[in-house]
Amino acid sequence: MHRLPEPRTPGRYRVAVVCLGNICRSPMAHVVLESRLADAGLDDRVEVVSAGTGGWHVGDPMDRRAAATLSAAGYDPSRHRARQYDAAWPDAYDVVLVMDETNLADVGGRSERVQMFRDHDPEDPGGEVPDPYYGGDDGFEEVLAMVERTSDAIAAELADALGDPA
Repeated sequence: MHRLPEPRTPGRYRVAVVCLGNICRSPMAHVVLESRLADAGLDDRVEVVSAGTGGWHVGDPMDRRAAATLSAAGYDPSRHRARQYDAAWPDAYDVVLVMDETNLADVGGRSERVQMFRDHDPEDPGGEVPDPYYGGDDGFEEVLAMVERTSDAIAAELADALGDPA
């Protein structure tokens, strides 16, 4: 498993989660990671955003199946609106976490601040988060399971890295 890069600002952290259209995978990860960070008492010190490498869904809400999957699991997907990835993000965020190898190529490849989201998955580090868009509801359930366990690991690592607030 990979480690998250050091924070640029001590005691604070900025995370960007990226997929293709920002209506399925990255918004699911965004909502779940924010929830896990709130549970860990880190929501005031860790900022999470999500985006897609493509711009065709900008301003749209989350895919209805992704939103329904999150809602059924107790999350609130209602605030999400799709946005497009900005090439300056690796310089602005502490880490950019992408969902698959195509997204990784689209953002310019691995670097100190660009990693795969599942590099932090305790069950299958380095795997891709499959795009459920063209499949059935079970694909969204599979993505949610991956996102939840990976978000748990990321939140734990950030809790260790950031420590108690000053």
